[in-house]
Amino acid sequence: MEMERLTKEGEGPPSQGKSVRASQVHFSINTSGDDIEYGCCGWALLTLSMIIIVLTFPVAICMCVKVVQEYERAVIFRLGRLAKGGAKGPGIFFVIPCTDEYRKVDLRTVSFDVPPQEILTKDSVTIAVDAVVYYRVQDATMSIANVENADGATRLLAQTTLRNMLGTKSLSEVLTDREHISSGMQSTLDEATDPWGIKVERVEVKDVRLPVQLQRAMAAEAEAAREARAKVIAAEGEMNASRKLKEAADVMSESPNSMQLRYLQTLTSISSEKNSTIIFPLPIDMISNMLKK
Repeated sequence: MEMERLTKEGEGPPSQGKSVRASQVHFSINTSGDDIEYGCCGWALLTLSMIIIVLTFPVAICMCVKVVQEYERAVIFRLGRLAKGGAKGPGIFFVIPCTDEYRKVDLRTVSFDVPPQEILTKDSVTIAVDAVVYYRVQDATMSIANVENADGATRLLAQTTLRNMLGTKSLSEVLTDREHISSGMQSTLDEATDPWGIKVERVEVKDVRLPVQLQRAMAAEAEAAREARAKVIAAEGEMNASRKLKEAADVMSESPNSMQLRYLQTLTSISSEKNSTIIFPLPIDMISNMLKK
């Protein structure tokens, strides 16, 4: 039958190089609840329900009146369709027990931990990264009508987004550029969850776990770098000290009495230490005079 229909329309059979595309059906959900047609049976059932409520008014009023908190909204389905006016609340709202069904949606910010994900970075290093996501429901009707489980879908999407984003980063970028990674994940998740009525407020990368061998290698590299810097600093200190000693020697050579004053100052500092044994070095001038004699 499909071949005959295509032939009649002038498209030709698939064997002639024409590809047959399956028809795509797009489902549109009226989240506003306007222009609802219940049909004859629907209106009859609604009328019957209203008559029952009027006849059993004292008892039925307890079943019709519902209350939602300030941070909640109620999405009402009447005969399987979204009720007119969208989500109800906060405060009191009315439902028809026989035909209405409602679901409460919490609008407060929710946080959840993304389990540690084994990720292969751009430079072929396997790491385990976990994160925390903060989100809230900004459209209660869309979170009920457009997705079966908004919380579960957001959690799964956060895991895949974390793996996909970190897979394009090197290890050094993951360790040093967490803020950029968090903002990128937040914008990606927010755009993907917008049709679900979800607003992703914040994403934070909590911890990056490296393999034990890589941790040891990085620790050895850091220690070697610190030792190299320490040697350079010590060498610079020795060079500066030698320069200062040379300058001091030049000053003392210009004034022979300064050597005697330095000798007396050294004896004073030795005697202040209260040592039991004090060694007096012979002055160089005395030794030179003895050698001359």
